[in-house]
Amino acid sequence: MIYGIGTDLLNVSRIRAAYAARGDRFAQRILGDDEFVVFQKRMARHFDRGILYLATRFAAKEALSKAIGLGMHSPMSWRVAQFVNAPSGKPTVLLSEPLKSWCAAHGLSFHVSMTDEAEMVCAFVVAEVAN
Repeated sequence: MIYGIGTDLLNVSRIRAAYAARGDRFAQRILGDDEFVVFQKRMARHFDRGILYLATRFAAKEALSKAIGLGMHSPMSWRVAQFVNAPSGKPTVLLSEPLKSWCAAHGLSFHVSMTDEAEMVCAFVVAEVAN
C-alpha cells in the first residue's frame, strides 16, 4: 500500500550558486558520507557532473521528506537519508538513525527515480508500507 509520494523539480543554478558561495561545506551539509565520496570523485572528473550529482541528491531528499510527510523535520534531515546506486545503477535509499528506526516502525520501503539535464533535475519517491 502506498504511504506517500514525493517529487521535487530543481533548477541546478540554485545548487551551483550555493556551492559557489559555500563550497564543500554546503555539499557536506546535504550529503551523507557515502554520497560525499561519490560527489568528490565526480567533481574531480568534471565539475558539472559533480554539481548535477549534488542537485539530484538534494532533490531526492526533498522528495523523500514529502513522501514520508515530515518535511525537513526530525527524524528527517539531510544526512540521515542517502541515495546510493545498486550495482545495476538503480537508486536506493540508505537510512541512518533516527530516520531508520522511524521508517522501520512505520514498515516503510521506498522506490526512487532521479533524472538530470543540464539545468534541471527531478526526483520522485514512493513510500510503500509492506503488507
